[in-house]
Amino acid sequence: MSKMTSNRVVAKSFSWYEPKLGYCVFIGYFILALTTFTLLKPFLDLLPISNLQLSMGTGLNKLVIEDTNSSQPSSGELIILKQERKPICNVSNPKFDFCDIEGDVRIHGSNSSTILFAASSQMGTLEGDESWFIKPHPRKYDRNAMKFIKEFSVKAIVDHEEAPPCTVNHNVPAIVFSIGGYSDNQFHSFSDLLIPLFTVSAQFHGEVQFLVANFEKDWIIKFQAVLEQLSKYEIIDIDTDDKVRCFPRMIVGLKFYKDLKIDPLTASNGYSMKMFRKLLRKAYSLKKSTAIKIGPHTQEKPKLLIISRKGSRSFMNVDEIAEMAKSLGLEVVVSEATKNLNEFSLVLNSCDVMLGVHGAGLTNFVFLPTNAIVIQVLPWGGFEWVGSNCYGKQPTLEMDLRYLEYKIKVEESSLLQQYPLDHPVIKDPSSVTNHSWGLFKSVYMDKQNVKINVGRFRATLLEALDLLHY
Repeated sequence: MSKMTSNRVVAKSFSWYEPKLGYCVFIGYFILALTTFTLLKPFLDLLPISNLQLSMGTGLNKLVIEDTNSSQPSSGELIILKQERKPICNVSNPKFDFCDIEGDVRIHGSNSSTILFAASSQMGTLEGDESWFIKPHPRKYDRNAMKFIKEFSVKAIVDHEEAPPCTVNHNVPAIVFSIGGYSDNQFHSFSDLLIPLFTVSAQFHGEVQFLVANFEKDWIIKFQAVLEQLSKYEIIDIDTDDKVRCFPRMIVGLKFYKDLKIDPLTASNGYSMKMFRKLLRKAYSLKKSTAIKIGPHTQEKPKLLIISRKGSRSFMNVDEIAEMAKSLGLEVVVSEATKNLNEFSLVLNSCDVMLGVHGAGLTNFVFLPTNAIVIQVLPWGGFEWVGSNCYGKQPTLEMDLRYLEYKIKVEESSLLQQYPLDHPVIKDPSSVTNHSWGLFKSVYMDKQNVKINVGRFRATLLEALDLLHY
């Protein structure tokens, strides 16, 4: 083959490979550039080239790219996401209203019941004035409970001259809540106030000030041990306080999930009924952490507490019940739930089994040791739903307690002394209970006592003893 012919062959061969060679070169450069960027990225991150921050504009999220090498603010704004600004006050929940305000927050309680905050202090500048009227108690849907709850005006102001000057400056956040509603009832004290207050205040580890509306001194004294675990500071009666108090952050209202329960979304942050009960053990110096474990060498008797009641839903034969329990090897204590929780919590905590008719006194199971047993007696008249939701399996399970239930028969109810056998109250309770809560309460809760058939009830106590053999 001649030299010229050979060159043509080589040229033709090269031209066929030229496109593939170009692709390979491009890919090679790309891999080299990517490798170089990966190796240099840690060093580039340390350079003060730019600072990215989210700001809130007129109802939009905006990404602001700010040059940190310049003393002048950047004018470049790039809208990357259309989204409504997070509300400072949420009044859409049917159970509660709730505000969380950061920045310059001022409260004037006794004179105006007004909470003012700088409009530009949180989530960007607001457009003009915004305001809300808040009753800081988590039974918003219950008109009777909310009737006398103090209302606060929460208002955003643009001009600081509108705000009254601070009388007292605080360097910790504040929580504003009301003691009103049904706070004279033990169940509601825990369900509506103490548990919601715990879930919102635990994050501050005591560095938070409580501002209390509808102030009740007796309630504060009763639960002082718990309140002192949640706040290191003096509790302020905001109804009579004439000062203008200024805070860096203020939460107005309490969030409510369910009776004697904590929202599982909140629990993901570590807050749970188990954690709340741990706080109670610390507050009241409760020594017994776990219920007795009955074994072949156990010499100590398991202890049963019978919650007695005055008035409605009381045991009519409490002595007979106590004697039968003793015959099964239980040590028995009979006590009415008292207001002195410092003393009564110690009694509760020393027991392994707690027995009571459905009612607020059962709320004291929060003081029982882990794995203790709660026996709820359900009176005649459709207590299944209310009994289960208030003190049943789910609430006790979340507190590491065990639950048993004894539903009385009609012959164990005092209602037989008031109504004939063919009366709807006796014959068809659902016709009464489905009518209204008020009628159910007035008949079955306020007019009924129980006389336990101890022979029939014996099986429930034996089941409790069996559970203690774990």
